[in-house]
Amino acid sequence: MSTTTPIHPERKKRVRQALTMFSIAAWVTGVFLLALVAEMIMKYIIGMDLPEWARFVPIAHGWVYIVFLMTTLNLGLKARWNPTRWVTTAIAGVVPLLSFFVEHNRRKEVTETFQLNS
Repeated sequence: MSTTTPIHPERKKRVRQALTMFSIAAWVTGVFLLALVAEMIMKYIIGMDLPEWARFVPIAHGWVYIVFLMTTLNLGLKARWNPTRWVTTAIAGVVPLLSFFVEHNRRKEVTETFQLNS
């Protein structure tokens, strides 16, 4: 028999909001990281001349990654993660495609832990 500890509705609400912001930031970070990798391949491996706007991709990814770190910290505090979970989640923003997988796994974990489907 499994008993689950009831979670205060206000805490559930805060965790749900933090999870939503984290998910958005993870996806945006992942997309910008893919754009950055594509830009680097075109510029340094293929040797293409890129348009002027392409020089803003690394800057945009940097700022988006900072937002990702803040949302990771916010979710980690609200979900009471241990530091290892914070670090592994933060690393996901700098490894291509990893942010999508980590976001999926963290969303699943947090949803189950805090019974967010109910």
